[in-house]
Amino acid sequence: MAIYPERYDVIVVGAGHAGIEAALAAARMGGKVLVFTLNIDQIGQMSCNPAIGGLAKSHLVKEIDALGGEIAKAADETGLQFKMLNTSKGPAVWALRSQNDRKAYRERMKRIMEEEKNVDIIQEEVIEILTRDGRAVGVRTRTGMEYSASSVVLTTGTFLNGLIHIGMVSFPAGRAGEFAAIDLSQSLKNIGLKLGRFKTGTSPRIDIRTVDLSKMETQYGDEPPRGFSFRNPTLKVKQIPCYITRTTPETHKIIRESLAFSPLYTGKIVGIGPRYCPSIEVKIVEFPERDTHRVILEPEGRDTYEYYLNGLATSIPEDYQIKMLRSIPGLEKVKILRPGYAIEYDYVYPNQLYPWLETKVIKNLFLAGQINGTSGYEEAAAQGFIAGVNALLRLDNREFTLGRHEAYIGVLIDDLITKGTDEPYRLFTSRAEFRLLLRMDNARDRLMKYGYELGLIKKSEYESFLQEKELWEGELERLRNTRMKPKEVNAKLQQMGLKPLKDAITLYDFLKRPEISYDTLLQLGLGIDFPFWAKERIEIEIKYEGYIKRMGKEAKKYAEMDNIKIPEDFDFSQVESVSNEAKEKLIRYKPLTLGQASRVPGVSPSDILAIFYHLEKMRTHK
Repeated sequence: MAIYPERYDVIVVGAGHAGIEAALAAARMGGKVLVFTLNIDQIGQMSCNPAIGGLAKSHLVKEIDALGGEIAKAADETGLQFKMLNTSKGPAVWALRSQNDRKAYRERMKRIMEEEKNVDIIQEEVIEILTRDGRAVGVRTRTGMEYSASSVVLTTGTFLNGLIHIGMVSFPAGRAGEFAAIDLSQSLKNIGLKLGRFKTGTSPRIDIRTVDLSKMETQYGDEPPRGFSFRNPTLKVKQIPCYITRTTPETHKIIRESLAFSPLYTGKIVGIGPRYCPSIEVKIVEFPERDTHRVILEPEGRDTYEYYLNGLATSIPEDYQIKMLRSIPGLEKVKILRPGYAIEYDYVYPNQLYPWLETKVIKNLFLAGQINGTSGYEEAAAQGFIAGVNALLRLDNREFTLGRHEAYIGVLIDDLITKGTDEPYRLFTSRAEFRLLLRMDNARDRLMKYGYELGLIKKSEYESFLQEKELWEGELERLRNTRMKPKEVNAKLQQMGLKPLKDAITLYDFLKRPEISYDTLLQLGLGIDFPFWAKERIEIEIKYEGYIKRMGKEAKKYAEMDNIKIPEDFDFSQVESVSNEAKEKLIRYKPLTLGQASRVPGVSPSDILAIFYHLEKMRTHK
């Protein structure tokens, strides 16, 4: 047994999206961090599609950015195309999405990690978590070297006991071309963690030179493109289009013929796959009435002809993959560069975690990303940030958490630890009760103060934000106090095709009208020429004022429930009037607050009231 001579504050195992955020957060807060990866050249690899953001996921990226994380800056700097989704709906569900250069993204993240002075990187396989007196104290690698640290963060992605399937062929791997982490799974079981098995998949990659693009719809990005980071309201980037085609009845016939050799339908795969991002064979079987499905060709980079086929994740045999693709309009002569595949992997049941992502069975051991049963780069990055911050705060016996009422990150983590997941978890805006309060445009209002207090947001950035906030809040006040009279504006309104005023009205109330925008005020000579994102923010605050106020009151009540603490040794079995089902669930999940207890599946409002009265009785008898 050999012992590495240096000791670290935090060891991070894995250097994907979760590992990067964990390592950088802990290091930038002043911690000495060691990162283990199976392949240094694959730091920040986009294992699935080359994109960041999308529905709800963009909110996570914006929140990580407001807290001082890295993913938004990386997405902006390596973007190929930027598009705002859901703009026909309310601003709560607007979602920015970028197509990214996979190689540039990976190389940028590697460089950022290498340049961080408090981060050391080692290419080694970790096979064991070292513990002492119920605490994680370090790790052991395949070569037998032991490394010591005050905290350990595991961000293992799909590598834990990973097994790739292509048709009836299976082989151990963490992803295509990389080793699986086999022994680490057993180590986690040995220290008392319960593990499950999930499955995910990826699409074939193709050579765009073998595609007939004239048979496809072209999808362009927005102009001007918006950035994810608050530092980049707009971007100057040469955008690359995506292309859209669809499967055909012939495609579906080929897929049905392949099912006899599909690992999903022959029993080879035992892990549960993602319901919201199913493989193409699952779509064909479960939605037989659909005779076509959309396929999006997404560029992998500026310096490659390789494209990703979004919507065609599959694990059918390689010969059937070729037949399937060549039955799709535009792909009749396509050549596959990398076949699609499914991968099974171990994960840890997330109800074994505290809200700060430390395990309940082993102190100072933190988990983040797909090891907690989630899917997606953004969900992983958000967890990695929280785990990295808390791994370092553990040195001072402190924790940092976010509530459901203040961040999508809070929704994500609370869902995992209070409800668990029986399939790879994906975040949606519908999961957030207060989504009108948790918009992309106000992420800094909600979270930048925390990033500043943690030392991850620069003073100059925070002060600049406060000045900007003062600017638009001042404009809201001006609009409230400035009145427009019919005789002054009606002629112009009629010229613009707008309804004239009957009485004097404040600019604020005028902007509440659905057909009126801030640009209308500019045309009337009553506005200020703010940048478009500032005008958007002003409009949202005014038009949704009633909803925002009402939801704010509800969120306050929600937060009060989460402030009522439940002792860790609280015996739920002793609470009268609580159903047996609720007691069983509460004992299993061990919620730390009354609010968290209310969100455990199977727990009713009457159960919560009984627990509240029991806690009050305990306090009065102290």
